[in-house]
Formats: sequence, C-alpha cells, structure tokens
Amino acid sequence: MQLFDLTGKVAVVTGGNGGIGLGMAKGLASAGASIVIAARNADKAGRALDVLGELAPAVAFVEVDVAEEASVNEMIETAASLWGRLDIVVNNAGTSLRKPPQEVSIEEWHRVLDTNLTGTFTSCKAAYPHMKAQGGGKIINVGSMMSIFGSPVAAGYAASKGGVVQFTKSLAAAWASDNIQVNAVLPGWIETDLTAAITNHDLPGLYERITARLPAGKWGKGDDLAGVAVFLASAASDYITGVAIPVDGGYSSQGI
Repeated sequence: MQLFDLTGKVAVVTGGNGGIGLGMAKGLASAGASIVIAARNADKAGRALDVLGELAPAVAFVEVDVAEEASVNEMIETAASLWGRLDIVVNNAGTSLRKPPQEVSIEEWHRVLDTNLTGTFTSCKAAYPHMKAQGGGKIINVGSMMSIFGSPVAAGYAASKGGVVQFTKSLAAAWASDNIQVNAVLPGWIETDLTAAITNHDLPGLYERITARLPAGKWGKGDDLAGVAVFLASAASDYITGVAIPVDGGYSSQGI
C-alpha cells in the first residue's frame, strides 16, 4: 500500500542496535527506508546492520553519545550527508536507574535526564533545518508507560519520559507549518536490555506480577514496535501530530 511506502526515505534511529530501536528500524527497513543506526556500541551495531542489510536498500552506522550535544549534531549531519536527505528521526536511545529517589545523586539524575530528554531535544533541533529545507519530515520520540505512570524506584526515568511527551506536543505545535509531524510512542513492558533484570527473574516475583496485569497476557518484543514506527514515519500519518501512542498490550488501559 503506497500510504505506508518509505521507498527513497532516509531514517536515523538512535539506539537502533537492539531491542525497541532495532524492532522499529526493521519495520522502517521493510517499508523501503534506508537506515542509519546511531549508537555507542559498534560491535552490537554491526550485528544489527547484518539483520537490517537483508531488509533495507542501504544501511550505515554512526557512533553517537546522545548526552553530548556535539556528538548528536555530528550524528545528524553525517546521517543527512550519506544519501543526501533526512526524512525520519527516531529518538530511542535511553537509559534508566533503579533506585529510590532519595538515594539518587545529582550526577545520576543528570545522566538519565541528559540522555533521555536532552538527547531527544538536541537530536530534534539538529534535524529541523534539514527537514524544513526539504519540505517536511517525521520525528518519532520514544517515551514509555512511565510517561503516564510514576515509579517509586525510577523517578528520573519517569520524569524524563514524561518530559518527552510534553516536548513532543510542543514540537508538533511549533513545526506543523513546516510539514514536520512529531509524535511519540510509549512502549510498555518490552523484553530489552533495560528490563533484563526483571525478565531474568533477578527481582523475585516482579515478572509474574507484571505479566498477570497485562491484558495481552505476555510481554512485548522489539518487533512489536515495527508497525507503529512505519505508520508514524509514512504518509499514512500526515495529519497526525503531537500524539503519544501506547504500545503496551493494554497495560495502561485498565486500572487494576
């Protein structure tokens, strides 16, 4: 279907070398986009490129530390220069910290906020002139179910992901006249490196309690984010901007 065709488009996915980011990158690649994986771990990115190379017309890796503005600016400039355009940016790179808030140091707080929220800001800001010059673009910011709920042991993460949603709405309003749609996805309980302590049962009973509350009856996988990525990156969503879509197996739709 042409509405979902990304042939000729160029997408950069931060943290696209595994988990949710790789799942989204695979979706975009399958729809015809060329993919730039931006991440810190080059070895892990190499394995992701092997997978994506079987799906995408072209793939590349750019090393980035999203907590550093200069690194983000260089990432965007490199991505835009590879194939002469930049159509889609997925801001997925993130980190978390599992501690009660009273035990979090200011350095730890800034590390989470600088990565998850400020990194999203700098990436969007760097991408804006490229998208404006070519007449439009798509930005997909990755929030979390913690954009909706609080967490007693991840206050910084929840604050940063709540900020991602409000920032997304603000950009959507600011850049709509430039034909740039800015939306967010809110992954639920997905099997990733960040949730490995739970899925590996390192925290007794938590996996079972979470699974029992999931209407879908199971945790998600990175590939479950592929479809929403294609939708928000394609012409199918040209009149949709400033929304935050939960992809959580129904977790956020029930109170108990």
